[in-house]
Amino acid sequence: MTALPQFTVDAALKAIVRPAVLWWDGARVTDQSEVLDRELPEAEVRVRTMPPEETAAVRTMYKRIGIDPTRTRPSNEALLRRLRKGDRLPRINTMVDVINWCSVEMQLPYGLYDRVLMHPPVTLRLGAPEEEYAGIRKDTVHVGGRLVVADAEGAFGNPTSDSARTMVTAATVDALVVVYAPADVSEHRLAQVLDLTAGRLLRVCGGHEAGRWMA
Repeated sequence: MTALPQFTVDAALKAIVRPAVLWWDGARVTDQSEVLDRELPEAEVRVRTMPPEETAAVRTMYKRIGIDPTRTRPSNEALLRRLRKGDRLPRINTMVDVINWCSVEMQLPYGLYDRVLMHPPVTLRLGAPEEEYAGIRKDTVHVGGRLVVADAEGAFGNPTSDSARTMVTAATVDALVVVYAPADVSEHRLAQVLDLTAGRLLRVCGGHEAGRWMA
C-alpha cells in the first residue's frame, strides 16, 4: 500500500480549527450519475423545507483569525444561501457534487483536492502576507492571513475557495478531502461527518477509503 501523504496543523491554529481528513483512492469521477440525478433534488427540497442551522462556530473560527465571515463566506454557508434563494446546488462532477452535498447538510466547509497534483507534505496554516493562487473559475484568490492548506509549492486551498492547481476533474483517481471544522467540534461528530462523506463517495464515485485523520 502506498504511504499516505503527511498532513499537519500549525501549532498556532490548534485551538481554532480541528480538521478532519479523508484520503480516497480509486475513484471514478464522471460528469453526472443516476444516484445524484435522483437524490440531489430531493436533498435540495429537504434543505429548503428544514434548513440546517448555520454553524455559528464556523463564523467564530473565521473571526478568530481576523476574517469577516459576512464578507468572505465559508463555502458551506454560501451553498446554503444559494438553496434558500431557490437556486440549485452547482453540478460540476460527481465527486465535487458529493462534497458540496455533504457540506451544505453538515454546515461545515470542505476542501477537495486531487492528490496527484499535490506535492506533500501538506500543512494547514495561515497564509503568508501577499500569498495567493489562481482560483477555480475565479480571479486570483488572496489568502494572506487566512486558513490555507499548503504543500511544497505553496497554498492550494482554503475553506472559502480552492485553487485550480489541485482541483478535482474527470481525470482524478485519488483525492484528499479536508473538513475545516472549528476546534470545538467533537471527535464523535467529526467521525459521523467522515462516515457520511465516505458512504456517499463510495455509492457515487466508487473506490475506497485509504485512511482518515482528525486533529
